Amino acid sequence: MMDEHIDSSRITTDLRYRYEYLSKFLNFTPNDITMLNSLAPHVFPRMSLIADTVYRKLFSFDVTKTYFVTHNQGFEKFAAGKEHQITIDSAQMTFRKDMLNMYLKRVLTQGDWNDAFLQYLSQVGKIHTSLAGASSINVDYIHINALLGYLEHLLIDIVWTEESINSESKHDMIKAVNKLFWIQNDFFTMHYLKTVKDLPPTTNVTVKEPRCCFIFNH
Repeated sequence: MMDEHIDSSRITTDLRYRYEYLSKFLNFTPNDITMLNSLAPHVFPRMSLIADTVYRKLFSFDVTKTYFVTHNQGFEKFAAGKEHQITIDSAQMTFRKDMLNMYLKRVLTQGDWNDAFLQYLSQVGKIHTSLAGASSINVDYIHINALLGYLEHLLIDIVWTEESINSESKHDMIKAVNKLFWIQNDFFTMHYLKTVKDLPPTTNVTVKEPRCCFIFNH
């Protein structure tokens, strides 16, 4: 079998090309997208619990909790100078939980991984770095990596314990969730490694950038 040529320069400048390479390597197929879509109804009733669990985990370590001490734009009126005044149920945290819920709904219901959706996944990664123009947000990658792994495990637990899902579908859903987070993780690392700085537009669709990142502060 002949090897397929991959342009190592293009994968750092062309988001669609990068995604297609990752999809081939991970064997991420339309069936995986179908499995993610099928998982969505099982996740939605647990969405609030997932978000609360994620942020309680982030609050359980001082090194991650400290990112929430700096208040994101639009919350100046809630601003408090001391860390103990930031709670898991504060307005800032409720907003971030809502953003995480929106993210999960988007990635689990997206049927067509078109250019606009890839730009969305890319922006989710970029907005957690200084490349997004907010110098205070440059979250150390180790925390991003750990958080994505934790979020993946929460979804896998839902699949594994859901009695209404047959064994074959559970197998396929777990693989799909794993591939999803490896792709999303790559879209984080490409910004952290600064291999992609100014992606050329790949679509005429205007993508509205999130006002706040879904994990840490913006």
